[in-house]
Amino acid sequence: MSDVIRHIIVRGKVQGVGYRAWLEDEAVTRDLAGWARNRRDGTVEAVLSGSEEAVAALIAKCQRGPGMARVTTIDNELATEDMLKLRASGERFSVLPTI
Repeated sequence: MSDVIRHIIVRGKVQGVGYRAWLEDEAVTRDLAGWARNRRDGTVEAVLSGSEEAVAALIAKCQRGPGMARVTTIDNELATEDMLKLRASGERFSVLPTI
């Protein structure tokens, strides 16, 4: 299976519940690259890169998120290498500052 890069925006009660740290742990467990960050509109944004199967499995798991999260919807679209490059230099997965 080939590698893919997906851009997601997770909506609902996803800030203040450990969502970014949870997402980082889940991505590292699946050997995915990418990043996650909070957005001022209350969403969590992420870019995930790796095998199509692993990325799809994590996006499916994002519907639940960590215990206190209440996800309403996830926007999911193709992403570019340029979006992946936003992660910190030398890191496979980064938690970025809020935008």
